[in-house]
Amino acid sequence: MITDKIGKGGKFILNKIVRFLAICHVNPNFLTLSGLIISIIGAFYFSRGDFKTAGILIILGGFMDMLDGSLARETNTVSKFGGFFDSVIDRYSDIILYLGLIVYYGKMPRFHYVVLVGICIMGSVMTSYTRARAESIIKSCKVGFLERPERVVLLIIGCLFNRIEAILWVIAVLSNWTVIVRIVHTYLELPKVHIIKPTID
Repeated sequence: MITDKIGKGGKFILNKIVRFLAICHVNPNFLTLSGLIISIIGAFYFSRGDFKTAGILIILGGFMDMLDGSLARETNTVSKFGGFFDSVIDRYSDIILYLGLIVYYGKMPRFHYVVLVGICIMGSVMTSYTRARAESIIKSCKVGFLERPERVVLLIIGCLFNRIEAILWVIAVLSNWTVIVRIVHTYLELPKVHIIKPTID
């Protein structure tokens, strides 16, 4: 009951903001780019080791990510390009944040954490790529444990509670495990090809 009220309250506020942006003729793609700029600033604070500020900026960037799609639906400007553009910018936002962590750990230096962040980048990019590639040959490939929303939430938790190293291990393992799950799922979903051997008279 309480969670339902919180959810309805949050949706009410979000709708009011979206309608205000629609009245102001704000382009959804502008919000998408704003999210990228916020991620760049967040990466800067990551590079300085200011994780709490970075966490707050990630929350703000996530809010922008929610607004752009809602605004596109509100203003009836949903398009295939908009969805494509949003996905591309999301990948850049993810990688840029991790680059900030690479700079931070590289300056210390803590080489093993530089490698760990690199594995996080690999898993994050490949999670999206395997789904996109799989869905070009099968109907759906939404299986796995860790998509972008879960990764963002984990990063926020790591930043605000100063547990970023532990969270990086979780992201590195589960994101790459999701890739493996999607590869297996795609293999099982594809129809089996029966090879008929020619008969010799």
